[in-house]
Amino acid sequence: MVEEGPRTALVTGASRGIGLAVAAHLVRCKMRVAMLARSADVLAREAGALGAQARPVAVDLRRADDVRRAIAAVDAWIGLPDVVVNCAGVFTLARIGEASTEEFADAIDSNLVAPFRLLHAYVPRMRTRGSGHVVSVGSVADRVAYPENAAYAASKYGARAVHEVLREELRGTGVRVSLVSPGPVDTAMWDVIDPDRRAGFPKRQQMLSADDVADAITWVVTRPECVNIDELRLTSR
Repeated sequence: MVEEGPRTALVTGASRGIGLAVAAHLVRCKMRVAMLARSADVLAREAGALGAQARPVAVDLRRADDVRRAIAAVDAWIGLPDVVVNCAGVFTLARIGEASTEEFADAIDSNLVAPFRLLHAYVPRMRTRGSGHVVSVGSVADRVAYPENAAYAASKYGARAVHEVLREELRGTGVRVSLVSPGPVDTAMWDVIDPDRRAGFPKRQQMLSADDVADAITWVVTRPECVNIDELRLTSR
């Protein structure tokens, strides 16, 4: 007997980059996908291009009221998702003496607190149901320290810690928890930094693509229900 795979998903950061690629891959797997992001116009356009299986939900995950409204909208369409993929985040570079405390706090809020809001809302319901899959998109920076990376590394190290705690809390409940941590990925987040012109940075043509990461995440969430991919690390050749 063939096991039935996941049918519904929620993906954050879905207006561009890894999040958009994940949403597209999951739609191709015949899943209904709630696409969450801040940029309402861009999100609506991208969701429209994916067809009726995708639906845009504009939300600022840093705002608790926004998150509650978004969850209500998702519930009204697909109920409790089979899969939640936390892709949304920010990436900035600055040495510790040069970064403002506001910039540091924003990175923690966007990359750590915001995804926690969704975990707080969805994990207890998944546990009660006895099924579900939470995927966190990490980074090489959740284990390796780089100069100018204090805010991003702090948030990604923290996200990895939350993943590991969640995995222990949910072991044996039927809810799966996975961390997918890619190396540098060629997305728009590098446009301002221009790594091709900066020493010590990988060139964009050497990076992973958003589709590479989305393909890996799709593989993770479509394993048989008896299999949990605790952690998957991706590097380019």
